[in-house]
Amino acid sequence: MSPRTNDGEPEREHPADGPGPEHHARQDGEPESGAAEESSQASGRGATTPEATAPRTAADAEGPGEARDGKDAGTGTESAVETQGAEGAQAAPGAAENVQEAHAGAGTAQDTEGAPEADASDPAPQDTTPRTEEAVDLRVAAVRRVAAAGRRWRSVQLGACAAMLAIGLTAGAIAFGAVRDGKETPVAAAAAVAPGLLAGAGLDTGITSLQAHLRAQPRDFGGWATLGLAYVEQARTNGDPSRYPQAEQALKRSLKLRPGNDQALSVRAALAAARHDFTGALKYADQALKQNPYSERALCSRIDALVELGRYEDAERAAETADERRPGVPVFTRYAYVHELRGDVATARRVLDRALAASTTPGDIAYVATQLGQLVSSQGDHTGALTFYARALAADENYLPALEGRARAQAAGGQQAEAIEGLENVVARFPLPGPLVELGELYEARGGEGDAAKAEDQYTLVDAWTALARANGVNADLDTALAAADHGDRAAALRAARAEWARRHTVHTADALAWALHVNGRDEEALPYARQATATGYRNATFLYHRGLIERATGHAEDARTHLTAALKLNPGFSPLGAREARTALKTLEAAK
Repeated sequence: MSPRTNDGEPEREHPADGPGPEHHARQDGEPESGAAEESSQASGRGATTPEATAPRTAADAEGPGEARDGKDAGTGTESAVETQGAEGAQAAPGAAENVQEAHAGAGTAQDTEGAPEADASDPAPQDTTPRTEEAVDLRVAAVRRVAAAGRRWRSVQLGACAAMLAIGLTAGAIAFGAVRDGKETPVAAAAAVAPGLLAGAGLDTGITSLQAHLRAQPRDFGGWATLGLAYVEQARTNGDPSRYPQAEQALKRSLKLRPGNDQALSVRAALAAARHDFTGALKYADQALKQNPYSERALCSRIDALVELGRYEDAERAAETADERRPGVPVFTRYAYVHELRGDVATARRVLDRALAASTTPGDIAYVATQLGQLVSSQGDHTGALTFYARALAADENYLPALEGRARAQAAGGQQAEAIEGLENVVARFPLPGPLVELGELYEARGGEGDAAKAEDQYTLVDAWTALARANGVNADLDTALAAADHGDRAAALRAARAEWARRHTVHTADALAWALHVNGRDEEALPYARQATATGYRNATFLYHRGLIERATGHAEDARTHLTAALKLNPGFSPLGAREARTALKTLEAAK
């Protein structure tokens, strides 16, 4: 759970096949690919951005004389469900001239595993979503058993949250049982859903429309890829990991109908990233880019995967490549984040400011304004953050990341009652680990009658979410390590942190491992990881706080004072409990001088 992520970016629907320039010539009679198109003008991306208000590329926002220095970037993004635009064929003017060849990393062979060419004799796939009352009850019972281990449910509201974890298990599945079109070849039909239906409140309507479309056109490989994307987006926005297996089925269907199609491969990269399989995300993004070097979604997923794998220099180069090929809001926000992670907050802020100026749709405005809110809040400007969150919510009053961010900024600014009310509303709708832990800590900090029990309930729900996520193919070790180290089984936290570190070396996994070692009394072993977590220049108060406490425990009193002071100077309200403990530790250190 990183401080800033690309989660929450609105999904925009685009041409299903999204060919690059080399794919312009289609077979005679082959119709244009099947998901709904949305023009660059509608989303305010790329060359359609007015020069008076926005840079043509993210690099332009750095200003004259600001060369990219190639320093290490940190890591932190968690989700990679992004936009593809009118891929390749509609790339920003001038992008093709700036690209000598496809990115060197985009040379992996096509992935056609489990995707043989379909024929008309294939039986119609069956709906595998649990629909019976008995199946749903079993799933709900499973979540409750995990959540109740060593704890007890305490309120009707808590039970409602737990029920939400299984809500996707009762909803409609992929549009199976459709009438076949009788053709021997896959088709790419006209627009399956209207533009914008895969964003915000229109997502459920868009899925319903796609299901109806695929009943009529079951061989539309682009439609199946778009349905897979919609399920990934639904899982992310609703906190419902049960949608991921459905997304996987839809993508396999698309690849069966058209092996190697770049739209399905790019969504497969997004799905892998959503499940925290970043090696898989990189593989599928590379495969998609081999087919279409201008795929915006694949370019963005590639940046996300490299960042999350700790390949910081590669991630920066990937961001530069994406900025050259497909400048626009999704690329700008990643470009900014790469700079933030290496400590270049000024450039990150300029790029995001220009991206917000370029945004024209409610989804883009809400997304970029929230990114700005997260950035300035992490640097201690909580009043400024509230202004950005207000702008995001003016564009979309139900935008979850903005609602959560507003509550966090209120907590950091001392508005405890408003923060608790806001987070209670968030977790009642979407009980995800980040807001659950924050709300639990706010209850602990308030310390009123019954607050300890309320806090414990939030931590219990984190365990329930983790169990459900793992059951649906999500690697939740980092979430487990972060939550359990402070509020759960410390030994389990250390096991999870070690497992995550074995998979990828990033600033966030280094911090998680350092802290898990610390709470298990292994501070000498923890110190090198705490230093590594802060080595890129990433300005993160929690990392500085963790390092300061570990240095105090290992006898490095002066270093401990330096980093604890830096944490509180950077962001005095970085954590409801951590900030208080940092102040106490500093007083102890000063008294011991």
